Amino acid sequence: MQLKRVVVTGIGALTPIGNTIEEYWDGLVNGKSGAAPITYYDSEKFKTKFACELKNFKAEDFFDRKEARKLDRFAQYALVSSDEAIKDSGIDFDTVDKFRVGVIWGAGIGGLETFQNEVLNFAAGDGTPRFNPFFIPKMIADIAPGNISIKHGFMGPNYTTVSACASSANAIIDALNTIRLGHCDVIVTGGSEAAVTIAGMGGFGAMHALSTRNDEMETASRPFDATRDGFVLGEGAGALILEEYEHAKARGAKIYAEVAGGGLSSDAYHMTAPHPDGIGVVRVMQNCLKDAGLEPEDVDAINTHGTSTPLGDVAELKAISKVFGDHAHKININSTKSMTGHLLGAAGAIEAIAAILSMEHGIVPPTINHKHFDENIDPKLNLTLNKAQKRDVKVALSNTFGFGGHNACVIFKKIS
Repeated sequence: MQLKRVVVTGIGALTPIGNTIEEYWDGLVNGKSGAAPITYYDSEKFKTKFACELKNFKAEDFFDRKEARKLDRFAQYALVSSDEAIKDSGIDFDTVDKFRVGVIWGAGIGGLETFQNEVLNFAAGDGTPRFNPFFIPKMIADIAPGNISIKHGFMGPNYTTVSACASSANAIIDALNTIRLGHCDVIVTGGSEAAVTIAGMGGFGAMHALSTRNDEMETASRPFDATRDGFVLGEGAGALILEEYEHAKARGAKIYAEVAGGGLSSDAYHMTAPHPDGIGVVRVMQNCLKDAGLEPEDVDAINTHGTSTPLGDVAELKAISKVFGDHAHKININSTKSMTGHLLGAAGAIEAIAAILSMEHGIVPPTINHKHFDENIDPKLNLTLNKAQKRDVKVALSNTFGFGGHNACVIFKKIS
């Protein structure tokens, strides 16, 4: 069976450094930090008092009050970012078969704030169960793609992938394969997350996963730096329109990039820590290259998982050196989490978009906040430190890894 080619024809983003694609890209190339004091609740008693929240996002700008009350923030973000991507694609959905249009979305947690608030309200009451009738529909992780499909009448495959921080990368790979196999012509994919909550920050803080640099919050997310002490929690969403190549070409679509391939693997090692030698990460990148029919020497740029954790950053870079050999020194390697923080289930989507925009503009965004070199990291690697670098990027790879050892890798290339 001849697999169909798949391309990206629309993108949308809602991030801590910009609420549209244009704003997001501007923030990336200018090295903007999204970290700031938490505004959603009183964080005084928490070890970490900052996060990468969305700025200037108002639900009432996109939804009426009644509709907004039925949606957890993660679902609001999904609808807003997917609307931008759908508009960007230029597809007239009144002229296509909606049974061949699907939504495959990623979320690592889903409606955490909704769950938290309902339980807190119950605990504060007299023991009588007075739960909101929208509690379950607002909370479940699969409601985001459900709402997207309902809004637009898309009747193809519709589901959520849940693999912690790899969730939206998994969604992109599922969307790729669904179109490749001829089951759909168009899929809205990506991911959203809204875990900057009492429960989210408290839970990750208890794991000692978060940076506690409250006096240096803007520079706390510092991937690859010797003084890194944990990730900065972020929130938002990224959306991509994947389309079968001939379908896109027939309507004269603008094509951002071809989705060349995807790879998956498992660390099978530890609940939260990566294998110190990056064995699973080596395999996921090898699987991705094989799926794409590309050689290591073809890759120009890698947007790493790069969360700013002591163990994870070193393991990933060791894996890159193993997979790419001497060519690793010729690759622009970066971590956009240094700017956006870690968007958990939405990370793969917004970072895939960053990789695509690198090809579009010929610029690789920087890894900001780097001051101290780590002796455990190969000094010959080009980590694109502190300043964006011009580069004709023909092939870009995006890594995403999740708690539980879930590894996902997506590779994009310029259309030819």
